[in-house]
Amino acid sequence: MRNPRQADRGVGASKLKLAILKVLKEEGYIGEYGIDVAGAKSTLSIELKYHDGRPVIDRIERISRPGLRIYRGKDELPKVLGGLGVAVVSTPKGIMSDKQARAAGTGGEVLFVVQ
Repeated sequence: MRNPRQADRGVGASKLKLAILKVLKEEGYIGEYGIDVAGAKSTLSIELKYHDGRPVIDRIERISRPGLRIYRGKDELPKVLGGLGVAVVSTPKGIMSDKQARAAGTGGEVLFVVQ
C-alpha cells in the first residue's frame, strides 16, 4: 500500500507511453513531457494543460483492454464528439490519432479516447 505522505515519483517510461504522449501533445491535450533518468530506472514527467483554470482533458476512457481487444478498420474508427475528441489507435505504422490513421489508410487497436 502506498504511503500518502510519499512524494509521487512519476510513471515508468516505455516506448508505448512515449508514443502515446507524442500523440497527446500533437493533439494539444498536454504540454511538454520529458524523461527523468535516475540510475537504471527512467520515469516520465508530464505537464498538463489548463484552459481558464479547467483541465484540457475532461475525460479519458479506455476502450481496448487485455481481456477484450477492440480492433477497427480505417472506416470504422470512432469519431469522438464529432471530431472534438481524439481516439488513440495502435496501428501497424505505430501509435497515432484516429485522424492520422484515417489519413494513413490504416486501422488498428483502439486503445482509448480523450475528450
